[in-house]
This record gives sequence, C-alpha cells and structure tokens, in this order.
Amino acid sequence: MAIERTPQPGLLGSYLEKQQEENDPLQNQDFGEPIEIIIGPEDGEEVFGIESTEIEAPSFDANLAEFMDEADLQSLSSTLLDDFDNDRAARREWEQTYIDGLDLLGLKIEERTTPWDGACGVYHPMLTEAAIRFQSEMISETFPAQGPVKARIIGKVDRATQQAAARVVADMNYQLTEKMPEFRPEHEKMLWSLALSGAAFKKTYYDPTMGRPTSVFVPAEDIYIPYGASSVNTSERITHSMRKTKNELKKLQYNGFYRDIDLGTPNNTLDEVEKKIAEQLGFRATTDDRYKLLEMHVDLDLPGYEHKNEDGEATGIALPYVVTIEKGTGTVLAIRRNWEPEDETYQKRNHFVHYPYIPGFGFYAFGLIHLIGAFAKSGTSILRQLVDAGTLSNLPGGFKTRGLRVKGDDTPISPGEFRDVDVPSGTMRDNIMPLPYKEPSQVLFTLMNQIIDEGRRFASASDMKVSDMSAQAPVGTTLAILERTLKVMSAVQARIHYSMKQELKLLKRIIADYTPPDYSYEPVEGSRLAKRSDYDMVDVIPVSDPNAATMSQKVVQYQAALQLAQTAPQLYDLPKLHRQMLDVLGIKNYQKLVPVEEDKKPEDPV
Repeated sequence: MAIERTPQPGLLGSYLEKQQEENDPLQNQDFGEPIEIIIGPEDGEEVFGIESTEIEAPSFDANLAEFMDEADLQSLSSTLLDDFDNDRAARREWEQTYIDGLDLLGLKIEERTTPWDGACGVYHPMLTEAAIRFQSEMISETFPAQGPVKARIIGKVDRATQQAAARVVADMNYQLTEKMPEFRPEHEKMLWSLALSGAAFKKTYYDPTMGRPTSVFVPAEDIYIPYGASSVNTSERITHSMRKTKNELKKLQYNGFYRDIDLGTPNNTLDEVEKKIAEQLGFRATTDDRYKLLEMHVDLDLPGYEHKNEDGEATGIALPYVVTIEKGTGTVLAIRRNWEPEDETYQKRNHFVHYPYIPGFGFYAFGLIHLIGAFAKSGTSILRQLVDAGTLSNLPGGFKTRGLRVKGDDTPISPGEFRDVDVPSGTMRDNIMPLPYKEPSQVLFTLMNQIIDEGRRFASASDMKVSDMSAQAPVGTTLAILERTLKVMSAVQARIHYSMKQELKLLKRIIADYTPPDYSYEPVEGSRLAKRSDYDMVDVIPVSDPNAATMSQKVVQYQAALQLAQTAPQLYDLPKLHRQMLDVLGIKNYQKLVPVEEDKKPEDPV
C-alpha cells in the first residue's frame, strides 16, 4: 500500500515538539515535499521517520562524470574512442605528407654513408627559408611592440565611446603583453607551424590554476576533426590530444577539475608525428612518461541529462559537452556542459581558433610542405649531385694493375706530396686508369636554379628586384608592382587577420567577465585600466592591415594619399593623415608631434 510520509503523532511528533521548544535548529529545517513510499503487502505496518529530501542536482558547471554511473561512462568512453580512431585514420595521408616534409627542413645534420661514406648530406634551405620569412613578416605585422589590439566603436561615435575604446585598447594590450607573457611566444610558434603544415590552432580559455585567461598554440597534428567538417564552429566533434605530467594531472584532480581516480602508470608510446618532430629537435624520443588526454568537444545525448521539451519529454537532441578521456586506460575524467547557462538554444561555446594558410579541398589547409615540398626535394637532390660530382672530380678513383704497388698506403695524396711506386712494366700511365668523372654539370646547375626560383616564386619568398623600383616612377606604378609581387602573401595575411580577430573576441569575452565593474581614474600598480561596461561599447580587432602585407606597402599607400591631398588640400584632414603616416612609420609619441582637435581637453569654465 502507499502511505504519505509526513510527521505523525506519537514518538516522532513528540520528539519534534520537544526540539521546537528547545529552539533546536531542526525547527527551521526544510524536509522537502512529501513523498510516497510503496510498501509491499508483507510489511503490514506503517513506518514513521524523518522525511527524505530529493538529491540535489549538480550545478551547471559541475563535472557530470562524478554523478554518472560507471557503466554509462565506460560505454561513452568506448564510443568516443572509436570515433577518435576513425578521425585519425581519415587524415592519415595528410599526416604522412607532413611527416615526410619535415625531413626537408634540414634542421638536423645528416651523416650519409651512401653511395660512400661522407657523401653530401646538405638540404636546400628553400622550405626553411620560406617559413622563416613568413614567420618574421607576420609577427611584425600582427604583434607590434605596443600590442596587437586596436578597437572599433560599436554604434554612435562620441567622446565617451572614444575614451572607452582607448581604455579597452590599453587594458587588453597590457593584459596580452604583461599579464599573459606566453601570448607572443605561442603566437610565433603558431606562425611557424602554420607555414609548414598549412593549419594551426589557438586554444583560448580561462586557466583556473593561473587565475587568468590564456591562449596557447595547438599544432594541427594534435587537433582531430571528422572528415567533411567545414569549420571548428560547425564540426560535430573536435578532439584535442594533449600531454599532461603526473603532477599536472594531480593538480587538476586536486582542484576538482578532473575526477580523483588512480590512472596507474602512463602508457608512454609516441605516434609517428611526435617521433619525427622530436628527431628534428635533436631528441631521440621513443617513449613519453606523460599521460595522453583526449579532450573531445562533442554533441551528446547523455542519459539522465537529456534535452526536454516544454512538457518534460526527452527530444533526443544532442547537446554540446566537453569530455576528457585518458587514452591509455579509457577513463572518463570529466564531462562538462559547453554552452552558456542562460542560452536556451544551447549554442556550443567555441574555444578553438583555426588559422589556415592556403585553404584547399578539406578542412586542413595546405602549407609550404604541400605546395613547395616537391621543389625542395628536387632542389636538394640536384644540389647533392653537384657537390658529389665536384668531390669525385677533385678526388677521382679508378683501376690499377695488380702488380703496381704504392709504397705507404692508399690514402688520398695531399697537395705537394709525392709517393714512390713500383711499376711492373712499361710506364705508370699504362698501369693506372682513372674513371672518367666529369666536372659538376652546368646543365644541372641551371636546372637547379630554375627549380629553386619557381619554388620561391610560388611561396612568395623571392626577393624583389631593385631595378623594378625606380625613384622617378610614379607612386601608382610602385604600388602596382608591390601589389602584384605580394598578392599571395596579402591574401594569407588577410586570413590570419580574420582568425586573429576571432581569437581576440574570445579573449575579450573572458577578460570582460573578470574585469571589475568600476576602475580608478588614478590607477595604481596592478589595477585595471578599463571597466566592464567599456568592453560592451567597442569591438576589438588586430592592428594588422589585411590590405597591406608589409610596412613598405603601407608607406606607399599613404604616399599616394599625400600626393592626392596636395592637389585638393581642402578635402582632407591633413593632421590625421600625417598622424596615420607617422604611426605606420613607427614614430613614437606621434600624437604629440601632430595635435588634432580631439586632443584638446575642456578648460575649467572658472
């Protein structure tokens, strides 16, 4: 039978009355809603006791793996690991091309034993040269000394919004250059990997151990995307493969970020990409004593946490979660919701920014290894042939008769050295026949230069000829030559500008969430330069110009503008034009050199 479990007269009732009289804290205790208990027919007696309360639901940002059944966790882990293996197998050809291309960088000195000991092992530096040029140009454009951020006002432009924009720019640049010291090094590593592999990623999040936002570089070989995905925003699954030491994992478990569970000894195997990169760095890495974690941003229909309609019925719609699995044991360490608490549409929160080099057929873009890897391999082969031909021509080998004996040994004869020989008969010329080695071929040398020039031109790494730039040439002609030469690099920089804009937006959201609602007009050491409402007024964008890849291109553009201003000065705001020109040239304190009307402060009316 079913009985309603409420306080009854008798032993329990008198006990509660007595506690209320003694002002016991139980008198204010909320016992929850009455519940019904079904008692079997064999019980026969009513049972009285204190009311049970329902188990409190986990908070929104809680680790749901702490509340789920172990069997459900094992089933989820098995399914997700199978999906990860499929994603890894789908991009195997891309990985192999990348692995083979790393050998062409020539970062490791190779001692060759074929076709003979000491044969030429030099690599042509075309690939490395193009990557270094790209990295050097992009870091100077995207991360100047004053910081990588500038602001764009949203809505009406007035003095208040301009001041708010200035505070936001100062605050974010201070955060990225001083409070986040890893931002610039991570950005430079991203540019290097981007040039070679064609794709690189930045992961932006709030780090609870450091107590501040962070944005770290994630190489393309550590990000796994299903085949057919078009972007990180719309992909149904993103897997970030990362390594954690035992102590780092213990810290995260102690802070409650991961489940506190024993994982045993790490499964210290390395994949082929990790081994090849370690070889290029000069390490002989075969094992790794760190745990390999798979952080999977995936849509799931979790049992017990299903999406429900207004009537409370499960709809079967998968919601975005972040699931972290230890690869060696398959243990689920964390499951967390990946949408905003107030978002009723359950839109996935994105933590990754994709930087592409040259977009192609699939999600992973093409890099220098894919574009000029064959040129670098051919140039290396011909260069080695030329060096080996010179070696054989300078130190030739051949045949000698059996009776001819050279006193001493058969080591190569040094300059100015004469040795005694025993000639069995005839002249010595008749007993020695050198092989007909030729000098390095001029045809091969010309072919190598042709291949190298084609590869450099394709990678936009060729030097511009000074003869093409004349001091007497009009600015328009000079600008046309620059634009034609830097067209490919300008397109790549425009893609980097777009991706960096997405990264700065993610950082802006995190920084604004942890910005105090007010600020001091006389900031002291460690105080913030902006308040939370300032970030709502402006949008942040990179300082790089997607329409100009280099400073010289920007200077020529402003020279053209100054020439036009001379023909009709009444149409132009010359102080602002000159200030922008000085800013491009990198002149410090250009605001004081060319004052404008907006710089004037209102005077005291008294």
